[in-house]
Amino acid sequence: MNSLKMITALGTPLTADEELHLPGLEAQIHDQLAHGINGFLVAGTMGLMQLLTDETYRQLVEQSVRLNAGKAELLVGVGDTSFVRTCDRIRMVEDFAIDGVVVISPYFVKFSQEDLIDYFHALADVSSKPLYLYDLPQTTGTKLEVETVMKLAEHGNIHGIKCSDHFVTIRPVIDVPGDEFRVIVAQPNLMDVLLRSGVREHLDGIYVLVPEWIEKMVAATESENWEELTLVQQDLSELLRLLQSFSAPLFATVTALLNMRGIPGNFAPRPIRSLTSVEHAQLVEFPIVQKIFAGKTISSAEV
Repeated sequence: MNSLKMITALGTPLTADEELHLPGLEAQIHDQLAHGINGFLVAGTMGLMQLLTDETYRQLVEQSVRLNAGKAELLVGVGDTSFVRTCDRIRMVEDFAIDGVVVISPYFVKFSQEDLIDYFHALADVSSKPLYLYDLPQTTGTKLEVETVMKLAEHGNIHGIKCSDHFVTIRPVIDVPGDEFRVIVAQPNLMDVLLRSGVREHLDGIYVLVPEWIEKMVAATESENWEELTLVQQDLSELLRLLQSFSAPLFATVTALLNMRGIPGNFAPRPIRSLTSVEHAQLVEFPIVQKIFAGKTISSAEV
């Protein structure tokens, strides 16, 4: 995957006591690397950083660095609700061998675009690591407007943005000449279209479930096998629809699927409930789930 950047937003596997499940983290990272994934986002939205204790968070970063061993780019989510809290996160992780820190817009309190410019500028000034913006207005309630992103892109230590909003909102930034500012898109339902159009950097949490599908998408793109790319996209979109519509909470469903994949741990900390036995039985009967595990032995890995 040298010509394309595929970054997996890792989940955080936990024990029954909600401490770091080290074998689960190791299995997850090795599974991704085995399928050519060349980037990781640790403690992002998929990793539920805000639901972890500070010690578990620190261990998560430390062990991810050790297990990755420099094989893939490693970014770490540090965004919290205020400047001082996010600074504390940066200080906690910046001595590790990571490639950058990713800062979501502060949430809980509403902030103006001027507030956000000051906020990100100040964080970029204090961080010894490259800083990446993270636009997720569906969760934070605050949109990073294009004009704001363009102003922030002028800062020497703000190296890019991870955009989880609609693609049209970030397109003007992609169109700006130059490669100094990276635009990493999280558009798992549009990957075939975007890859075919030349968008080279992608990130999402669904990659943890089907890294072999992402590997196929990269191979199809590099060989310009657009039919194969479309077929894999159809499967990926069907899996997304299932995750969004299934009766159980998203992270509980992800836990069940990862455990079936042989990756132990609980990826849904409380108060997220687990799947019921009935829901688990229903899950394994969905055709798209059966397609994921076709020809494989379904594991019973658990916490």
